[in-house]
Amino acid sequence: MKKLEPILTEKSLKDAKSGNYTFWTERNLTKNQIKKLVGEVFGVQVTRVRTMNYKSEVKKGLWGRKRRLPPRRKIIVSLKEKQKIDLFEVKE
Repeated sequence: MKKLEPILTEKSLKDAKSGNYTFWTERNLTKNQIKKLVGEVFGVQVTRVRTMNYKSEVKKGLWGRKRRLPPRRKIIVSLKEKQKIDLFEVKE
């Protein structure tokens, strides 16, 4: 199963208003696979996919314990005009 996790930060929510949606995903997916996956999951047409690879990191957690974050890929997806993903909608 391919994993698609939305990034819900202030910056990504601001970008979502202009039609760019941000997700974390597995590193082994290609842009075509990402385009197809987002289209199937949210029922939208993807026009552009941008990717950034992140290495694994070791971070200090609670009480100084070390934890390892796995390598992952950040993707920014642009949709066809007037389409949106409701998950990124902000209620005012």
